[in-house]
Amino acid sequence: MTMVEAARTVTGGIDTHGEVHVAAALDEVGAVLGTQSFEANPDGYSALLGWLSAFGDVAKVGVEGTGSYGAGIARCLARAGIKVIEVDRQNRQARRQSGKSDPIDAVEAA
Repeated sequence: MTMVEAARTVTGGIDTHGEVHVAAALDEVGAVLGTQSFEANPDGYSALLGWLSAFGDVAKVGVEGTGSYGAGIARCLARAGIKVIEVDRQNRQARRQSGKSDPIDAVEAA
């Protein structure tokens, strides 16, 4: 008997910053497949998209700050036919009190 593995659907999340974006990839049930940092420029956007796609079919990506730091990556993802979802930033004061973590913020965005 041969087992055929179904294609994995990936959800991405991106914590955006001026110089570097931190991305997370999650599977269909919310398990973290990986986190990675990418430069916030066109080459970095391409690398980020390639990294996400290596995990499976990218269904959607939650992006913090699509009107500011995340505008470039949001446009790149949309051009690639990926659904982009604007994600509100968490309360910064609450995040800092419990310890700021860009990878955790990226997972939360997904």
